[in-house]
Parts: sequence; C-alpha cells; structure tokens
Amino acid sequence: MQADFWNDKRPAGVPSTIDIHAYASVVEVFERSCKRFADRPAFSNLGVTLTYAELERHSAAFAAWLQQHTDLKPGDRIAVQMPNVLQYPIAVFGALRAGLIVVNTNPLYTEREMRHQFKDSGARALVYLNMFGKRVQEVLPDTGIEYLIEAKMGDLLPAAKGWLVNTVVDKLKKMVPAYHLPQAHAFKHVLRAGSSLTAQSVALTLDDIAVLQYTGGTTGLAKGAMLTHANLVANMLQVLACFSQHGPDGQQLIKEGQEVMIAPLPLYHIYAFTANCMCMMVTGNHNVLITNPRDIPGFIKELGKWRFSALLGLNTLFVALMDHPGFRQLDFSALKVTNSGGTALVKATAERWEQLTGCRIVEGYGLTETSPVASTNPYGSLARLGTVGIPVAGTAFKVIDDDGNALPLGERGELCIKGPQVMKGYWQQPEATAQALDAEGWFKTGDIAVIDPDGFTRIVDRKKDMIIVSGFNVYPNEIEEVVMAHPQVASCAAIGVPDERSGEAVKLFVVAREGGVSVEDLKTYCKANFTGYKVPKHIVVRESLPMTPVGKILRRELRDIA
Repeated sequence: MQADFWNDKRPAGVPSTIDIHAYASVVEVFERSCKRFADRPAFSNLGVTLTYAELERHSAAFAAWLQQHTDLKPGDRIAVQMPNVLQYPIAVFGALRAGLIVVNTNPLYTEREMRHQFKDSGARALVYLNMFGKRVQEVLPDTGIEYLIEAKMGDLLPAAKGWLVNTVVDKLKKMVPAYHLPQAHAFKHVLRAGSSLTAQSVALTLDDIAVLQYTGGTTGLAKGAMLTHANLVANMLQVLACFSQHGPDGQQLIKEGQEVMIAPLPLYHIYAFTANCMCMMVTGNHNVLITNPRDIPGFIKELGKWRFSALLGLNTLFVALMDHPGFRQLDFSALKVTNSGGTALVKATAERWEQLTGCRIVEGYGLTETSPVASTNPYGSLARLGTVGIPVAGTAFKVIDDDGNALPLGERGELCIKGPQVMKGYWQQPEATAQALDAEGWFKTGDIAVIDPDGFTRIVDRKKDMIIVSGFNVYPNEIEEVVMAHPQVASCAAIGVPDERSGEAVKLFVVAREGGVSVEDLKTYCKANFTGYKVPKHIVVRESLPMTPVGKILRRELRDIA
C-alpha cells in the first residue's frame, strides 16, 4: 500500500505529511527549542530541575570540553552508558553538538555484551555512571576507548546533597563495586572546565549518522542500526503529528510548554529517546526522569509530586503500578496520553488502566530500525485494542509472501515498512543491510501482520523466533550460543513462553553431556553471562531435543510442548 492510502483514515487534526526539511539536524531541534523555551523546565530528576537554558549551557560546556580536551573528530563514536539521570541528555546533546555519533549503551549489559558493542562501534570515548566502573575496568583493555568520563548520581545536586547522595549510593547501599580507573575525567569537572570554553558549531547534514542504536541480531550478535539526523527528525515530526490530534475540546492533544511527561522507560532505548528527548523538547515540555522504575513505591511517590499529563510505558510497568495500593490515590485529572510500546499490550491491562485512570492506553508499533515509531493508534475512543493502529505520516506498510510478492488487504504476510524514519542500514554490515532493506527502501520487519481493509494493522506472529521480554529483544541464537560454551552442555534450545509480568519469558531446554548438569549450575552460569532480561526464567534438562533429519533443532515443537 502507498503512504497516501492512509491519508483519509487519520483522526481530526493529524496531518498526513511532514516537512522533513523543517530542521537541518537533531542539534538544530535542540538549539532552537532551548532558545525558545529557555526559562521552562526541561528535565527533572532526584529533586533537581534543569531549564532548557541550563540544559543548553551544560551541553555546550560538554561539547566544548570534548572539542578542546580530546582529539575526537566529527563522526567519531562516543558510547553513553547511563540510566535515566540528568547527565544523560547533557552528554548526548553535548556529544551531538560536537559532531560525534552517540552509541547508546544499556547500563545493565554484561561485560561480554559491552565488549562487543564497544569494539563493533569503534567507540573512542565512554560516558558512564560510577556504579558500572568495575565492568568498564574489566572490558577496557579489549576496546579502542581512549577517553573515560565518569558521572556520579549526585553530580548535579547542590554540593552537600550531592555528596550525601553519592555516599549513600556507595557506602550505605553498596551499589558501587570497587574499581580503579585513575584516567577517568569526572563529569562535574568536565562541565566546570567546559563552561569557560566556547563550543565550535559543527556543520551537520540530515544524512549524517546521529546515533548507533544496537539491536539484537538473529545471528546472535547485536547490530548497530545507523540512525541519521534525518531519521530522528522525521520520526519526531511524525510523533508530533499524532500528538496534534484534536481532543474532545477541539484543541490539539499535546500543548506547547504545558505538559509534564513521565519518563520511566530508559532513554538509551530508542522509544524513549525519540519520545522524551526529541518530541517533548520541540514542544517545550517537561520530562520527569525515573531512574529506577523497578522501585514501584519510589516511582509512585514521585508520581504524587506532579500533575502529569503523559506517561510512556509498557505492559509490565502498567501492571506493576496498578498492583500497588498507592496507585489509586494519585491524581489522574491531567493525564491524557498513555502510550504503550516495546511489547504487546494485554487487553485486560488496558481495560483496568482505563478504569483506574480514566485514560485509554494507546498502542503503537516500531523497531529500532525505524527510529522507532512506524504506526500508532489514534487517541481516546478512536483507539482500537488489539491493533497497532495506522502508519504515521509519510509512512507506507505492505505485507509480502515468502517470494516477496505484495499481498492484498486482510491477508497475513511479512510486514514491510517504507518511510523517512527507516535507518540508513546496519553499521559495517552490508550483507545484513541488503537482506533487510530492498532497492526501493522497503524494510523487512520479520513480523507477520495483517492490514485490515480500514487500514488498521494487527501483528499476528513473528517470522523470526525472537522473544520480547519487557520490550527488549532476546534472540534465541545468542542465548544458545553462550549456553553451548558451558562445558557440561551437549545441546540446547531457547524459546519464548507467555509470562504475565514481562509479556514473554525465556525458557531454556538443555541436553547434558556425560556426568550431567544441574539446573542451579545453569542458572548461575546464565546470570554471569546475560543481562537480567535475557536470563532464562525456566530451565528444563531433557534427554533429547526434537530435531529435523539434518539435525536442526525444532523450536516450534518445543513451543507446542511448552
């Protein structure tokens, strides 16, 4: 289907086109917004609020320091490994202003995952929180990283409070394992030194890469999706177009400079990056960063401080919030946007949320490779549960059969996406890029979908065997490859099984070598080698696994058994 097929299907107020050349780069979006909304709050965290003017000043200091205290050149890669703290937007926009490419890195990565990402991206600098210092020290010799910038939780707090927070995190909560990185520059000192310098503006084009966003690979190793300034600017404008839908009062839904957006999803994940860092900024709105959304009582206490109008989350988070008795006591009178993404929304969750808050959860669809939003439901009563809505402005969907032929509406096939938000390709992986993107720019998602005659799309299955745990992609091949390195494992297979909390969980089937292996031993091994969400929740030791005549393990049969 061409993009214009959906034009008459959009709700009132939502344009069908975007002006891709409205901004020359992500940096221009940032600088224009900081000027325009200078005295408005931009980000809040740990009781500190930065205005747009302060954010601009800190990021300029960060950029100036990078330009004058390192030999990093435009196009060099800088990895940023932090949870939702104020240092994240400062570092990311500072790096982009210095012309660098940001490599978003999950702070929960294990050493194995960090090594791969740092080496593959060729990162020359790393900004990290001191809690991860020990892991940084372990992996550093195997990478090309030359510059370390170390942040602490209390960096942007008033001196006494900052010292207290850092001491509590380190000594009381024992959250900072011992490490030794004397060459690291303190984030605070970088800002201080940079504040007396002038950042040189760098000529950027829409075609330049802004971010390398790593996505699990079906081959087991994560690939870096090259997201250009054009991709991110386009997706920001596309999401903004959805936000301009008219509410019941005939006014557009998201108003400039009046909204408080709660940001529990990690900014290093492309979904929150586009929505919280880009969309809220261009509208001069306020982001409240939640550093540890797993601490539900702490999260609810923070929610109680704000008249929040928007919340970005996913199924697991919504359930955890609603299960806490304090949630019902919150003031939802200003809440008008609850967006769900990253993993399928459960119908019962959506219905319960609407009953408790009076706000309907709206589900969309996207991938790292599409920056990420590809489609979304209209807001309010127009939202259709069980679908991912209609493609965002300027975007076309089609479904194809195994031979690549387009299928008619109502038939299931592999979903393909075309639009200005589709990545440039995979970093230094021409073959993988050619497999995913055809000559016309259609991106093959690997998801099986049905486009209904009225234009709404349903995701019905996955072509790949990918497992989605709390919005994060887990690839069975990667799990199996690592588990196979265990000396007592003869063969294994990983599948996804339904899970009430996380949408799906990893289930691992193992056939042991002579002498056997215990489930406890396997659990310990997995915990040492995988980020939390990849660790198998269920492990079964079996005599054998179902296989094809040529010895390929049949995951489908295991799923049927499970």
